[in-house]
Amino acid sequence: MENQLEPAVGCALCPRLTKFRADNQAAHPEWHNRPVPAFGETKARLLIVGLAPGLRGANATGRPFTGDYAGELLYPTLLATGFAKGTYGARRDDNLRLVDTRITNAVRCVPPQNRPQGPEVQTCGEFLGREIAAMNRLGCIVTLGTVAHRSTLKALRIRPKDAPFGHAAAFEADDGLLLLSSYHCSRLNTNTGRLTPKMFRLVFEEARRYLDLRRPTTRGRGPRT
Repeated sequence: MENQLEPAVGCALCPRLTKFRADNQAAHPEWHNRPVPAFGETKARLLIVGLAPGLRGANATGRPFTGDYAGELLYPTLLATGFAKGTYGARRDDNLRLVDTRITNAVRCVPPQNRPQGPEVQTCGEFLGREIAAMNRLGCIVTLGTVAHRSTLKALRIRPKDAPFGHAAAFEADDGLLLLSSYHCSRLNTNTGRLTPKMFRLVFEEARRYLDLRRPTTRGRGPRT
């Protein structure tokens, strides 16, 4: 059942990304160089949606946000707010464990220059839609960056004008699902001061408060049409 939520190992739906993966496989055969699966279980109540695997991060290690700067900010923040346990070691076999949390990406394959194109986001959005539909205990989604936010809105059938992107912006859907958006935890955003560790942590503290106050429920979400 789980593997239906992920692209096939040799997914060729996006020709540009398929070629880029093949080029990296030839140059770095020791890397993962395949679609990067989500990290965490579908029974989680928190879903974090990123942009896409980093070239030397998740594309190399095979785990979202692992091995690049974004993970150095994301995982300590999750540890500090109770959404993870263990120690982040920037590798897939460290002892880090997520708590009631799942991490995925809007696009599952590494894009050139970390910039997926519109048709690639749309194609991979089908997997995100199925993933959200499978998470029947889901209470909160944190979107990292505008691409992840828009892809998530499409999966949820929420109009962008009803839930515009903005750092720490919040939107509560009719079924009680809380959508929180954040600037992406990239080195560019932190180096320029657009995003600080405190700003980032406040988003997850809000997710923590909401989930702690909200009674867990089980409900079905139909797949996107």
